[in-house]
Amino acid sequence: MRIDNLQYANWSEKIFRQLREGKVDAIHVTIAYHETFRETVLNFEQWNRWFEQFPDLIMKGQWASDIDIARETGRTAVFFGFQNPSPMEDDIGLIEILHTLGARFMQLTYNNQSLLATGCYEAEDSGITRMGKQVIKEMNRVGLVIDMSHSADRSTIEAADLSQRPIAITHANPYDWSPALRNKKDDVIRAVTQNGGMLGFSVYPHHLKGKSACTLESFCEMIARTAEKFGAEHLGIGTDLCQDQPDSIVEWMRVGRWTKEIDYGEGSASAAGFPPMPDWFNDNRDFGNIENGLLATGMSKHEVAGIMGGNWYKFYAENFTPHQK
Repeated sequence: MRIDNLQYANWSEKIFRQLREGKVDAIHVTIAYHETFRETVLNFEQWNRWFEQFPDLIMKGQWASDIDIARETGRTAVFFGFQNPSPMEDDIGLIEILHTLGARFMQLTYNNQSLLATGCYEAEDSGITRMGKQVIKEMNRVGLVIDMSHSADRSTIEAADLSQRPIAITHANPYDWSPALRNKKDDVIRAVTQNGGMLGFSVYPHHLKGKSACTLESFCEMIARTAEKFGAEHLGIGTDLCQDQPDSIVEWMRVGRWTKEIDYGEGSASAAGFPPMPDWFNDNRDFGNIENGLLATGMSKHEVAGIMGGNWYKFYAENFTPHQK
């Protein structure tokens, strides 16, 4: 089973076919960065058109059981998430509506301070806000997973501890392997995993050791070491693949409507767009390279199968349904 728990590609029939060639059974796709509720609904609508147009390649995913259907029918199940709480605006009642529409992950922040928590680019991390505590409770209730991929350290640790259900860092790597602002320190990873949560490893070059020149061996050894520290059962893949996207999309991701200036993120001012992917992972057809690389580290077939998809499957099964009290 192969599950990629974060992509934001420029979707097309070409990419849907590559998903099938790569035997990717499920993906979690970002459908909002800075969108309002109504704008996010338009993105749900766009995906409904794609499900109509390419019914032999993709299908809407809402529950772990949809991955079983996708596997039986040779398709990829598509699950939806947000990298910002902007789709819920300032209305806690919209959380249940968004879950009903198909949302399954929501970041509490995207780099900046939000109404809910602090982003990883802020100088001061004040942790989870008053509203954030209420939103965590409501997300727990309806089955919308808390994602802290772009959040600051204290906020992430507090979210892991406050949440009554496991949370996720869907796309990041350990900070001690590659010290990017968005990568996670050991105490943060520990807080998430010891509460039953998941870490998805990213192949986005700015988060790799050596960036675009990162080797497959280095990446897979890093995963093996992380498994030794925190348990292989809490680890998966979240590539952060942004295939075929124009630089205008990078600008939307980083800038949205919150600033008039260009925010370069972890890229340099001379390279604001997407950096080249490492040569061992260009698109969805390359998941076999990661699988073989993990096996080459000496990890067991069972551990590797979990990281490639089994662990996310179990996480989906336990966390997408409304909480039964």
